[in-house]
Amino acid sequence: MTGKNILVINGGSSSLKFALINDQESAPRISGLAERLGSLEAQLGWKDAAGKHSKSIAKAGHREALNELLPLVQAAAVEGLHGVGHRVVHGGEAFTGSCLIDSSVIDAIRDTIPLAPLHNPANLMGIEAALAVFPDLPQVAVFDTAFHQSLPDYAYRYAIPAALYEQHAVRRYGFHGTSHRFVSAEAAKQCQLDYHSSAWLTAHLGNGCSTCAIVDGQSRDTSMGLTPLEGVVMGTRSGDVDPNLHAHLANVMGWSLTEVTRVLNNESGLKGLSGLSNDMRTLEEAAGNDHAGAQLAIEVFCYRLAKSLASMACALPKLDGLIFTGGIGENSPLIRDKTVQHLRLLGLQLDEANNLRCLRGVAGEIQAAGSPRVLVVPTNEELQIALDTLSLIAPEGAAHA
Repeated sequence: MTGKNILVINGGSSSLKFALINDQESAPRISGLAERLGSLEAQLGWKDAAGKHSKSIAKAGHREALNELLPLVQAAAVEGLHGVGHRVVHGGEAFTGSCLIDSSVIDAIRDTIPLAPLHNPANLMGIEAALAVFPDLPQVAVFDTAFHQSLPDYAYRYAIPAALYEQHAVRRYGFHGTSHRFVSAEAAKQCQLDYHSSAWLTAHLGNGCSTCAIVDGQSRDTSMGLTPLEGVVMGTRSGDVDPNLHAHLANVMGWSLTEVTRVLNNESGLKGLSGLSNDMRTLEEAAGNDHAGAQLAIEVFCYRLAKSLASMACALPKLDGLIFTGGIGENSPLIRDKTVQHLRLLGLQLDEANNLRCLRGVAGEIQAAGSPRVLVVPTNEELQIALDTLSLIAPEGAAHA
């Protein structure tokens, strides 16, 4: 079988990530990033079977970037393209799953911009550029929030006046849903369990971090909320703080709402605690050299992560396993170990050798004998987007060159 080729696009405000996924192959045939779009420094970088490449695409916008990468994708997709899958950050309450893109879907994504003013306009740029370049290809939107639409009302409602929810959709939505869904299904497969009769705790740990409780293949609670700022400590995001912090900083520091929001999103988290970096690799090295800020950042990160996972356990009828994923979750034995040490009441304990072995894409079970499962499962959001796209396009449709 030659398989079907799906182009996966993740549009940012000044960037465009892409990957060509063939459903019969384990790795993308080509993947890359067009960045600094709209500027003289605009650059297209990509990796394919021949290695890594880059070229200047000065002043290119999203559509021009797509036109630049199109010949590369077409050369790799020798059988032709079968569809395009788009990551969309926020689907609000309008989308409970992935869907084929038409004018009504675009309008609904646009209506959700107030809930994700930084992300959804950028995602729309990628969609509109792709529709212009590939007008005859079926295109699919895959929403970060859709997986969490199965949360019960007592998990997604805030304790605020009902009118704010009923008239303005202020509620908890959650993010990283594509990753949580992918790794929990993978874990069930690896453990030979029925995904639809299983229960998992998942920790997606990268520059953005979130936890999730998954029961019978459905999200039952998650740490992020109305925006990706809520929840655990992240690279530059604070995670949970006192809701009155904005007012306190305005009164004491004279900061504007915009400045407080900027600091909590861009100057906090690991970066703010350490005074050094938002990169966990840098912090682990510095902590090993007795950097007090790095040591504190790591301790706070792990304790707050464990607290979140323990709270997620309230949504589970049983525990089939705890899953670590994302750049930190897949590559930091130290963070996994420190986090699990705080979860003794759940009976979790790691095997030191197996924990150290799981690095750089190596998956596996890392629990000690007698402990509930603890797994490292590399995430693959691009593959999940491609699979969602394939499930929605007509299987008998002809390939498009």
